[in-house]
Amino acid sequence: MRGIIKILWNSTRGATTIKNIIEYVQNEMVTFDVKWFNPVDSLVLSQFAYVDFKQLVPDIANAGIPVRIGDLLKAEMFSSMFNNIRDAESNRRLLFALAASPRFRNIKLNYYINRIDPQQEKQFSAVTYLLDDKTMYIAYRGTDTTLIGWKEDFNMAFASPIPAQEEGVKYLNATAKLIPGMIIIGGHSKGGNIAVYSAIQCQPSVQDRIINIFNHDGPGFRDYIFNNPGFPKIKDRIHKTLPQSSVVGMLFQDKVNYFVVKSNRIGFMQHDPFSWSIGDDDFCYARNISSSSMHMHKTLNHWLSTLTDDKRELFVATFYQIIEKTNAVTVFDFSEDWQRKAMSILEAIKSIDAETKDFVVRAINDLVKLSFKSRRNDSN
Repeated sequence: MRGIIKILWNSTRGATTIKNIIEYVQNEMVTFDVKWFNPVDSLVLSQFAYVDFKQLVPDIANAGIPVRIGDLLKAEMFSSMFNNIRDAESNRRLLFALAASPRFRNIKLNYYINRIDPQQEKQFSAVTYLLDDKTMYIAYRGTDTTLIGWKEDFNMAFASPIPAQEEGVKYLNATAKLIPGMIIIGGHSKGGNIAVYSAIQCQPSVQDRIINIFNHDGPGFRDYIFNNPGFPKIKDRIHKTLPQSSVVGMLFQDKVNYFVVKSNRIGFMQHDPFSWSIGDDDFCYARNISSSSMHMHKTLNHWLSTLTDDKRELFVATFYQIIEKTNAVTVFDFSEDWQRKAMSILEAIKSIDAETKDFVVRAINDLVKLSFKSRRNDSN
């Protein structure tokens, strides 16, 4: 078995050129049999998992012939591949870089799954990469552009497991039965959370085959998850990376060490994997998370601790009820006819009963007060 990857802080390594993930793929010529899979490779393939592979990659229900990354260009289905994907141009450039790269072009894809169910409030997608004859990398997609995907994220505040986490466990167990050998799993954002959850909850025989679990700026969990007997078994195989101004990755509790990656963006925009800085064959690491990120982490987690699960659910449901009134399906829909959508939001707020409206206003007010109080304490 290949050893667990050890990540070291390397901000003083003196890399000559700082790259993003596209430039890393364009410049990395060494194949996996010479230089084994690293954390940057994981982020690259986690980002690539946001692409829509429908009609390109066999799904898990119908076993088919795996597809080389290098052959995806022949499909000429770019309009569907990059439809409703954030930053379609960067993802298109990533595809071309992967297809040309000696390191990535021969990786094969199989068992693509993409399930969106508004009734279950579920958004789940995953794909399996065959790195060689003995190892596969399962990438779980993070939150896509659908509003139901964002709603499922918010549901983590009061419900566990969420449907996507349960789907992640089923997918891991099912895929492991189809392919022998060692397993690496990972994902970006919610995908990273699902990767860790799946590793904790999967069958013991599958868990024994997992080499590494990569969580790229994915949220943590509610406390009881860490009491699961599966957690201590895989804890040392979890590699969590966060940008300096992480918001998503600092949500909820986490009991694993994390490594802080430098980014060329500011604030929440650092969540974007295309902004993460890479030196030679590893990330450019910083010593600490930013003070603003730590402040946000403490404030949100303290605020959530003041709300019961029922109150958390009411807050999320009310917020989503307001958004639903705009008839938007994806986050892109908000940019269309914004004036009409603003009117719909105002009408939706008016229709909320007085008791619920009062609770939501008080909850937001408490969050603001906590933020100012935490900021004041941090400055003393």
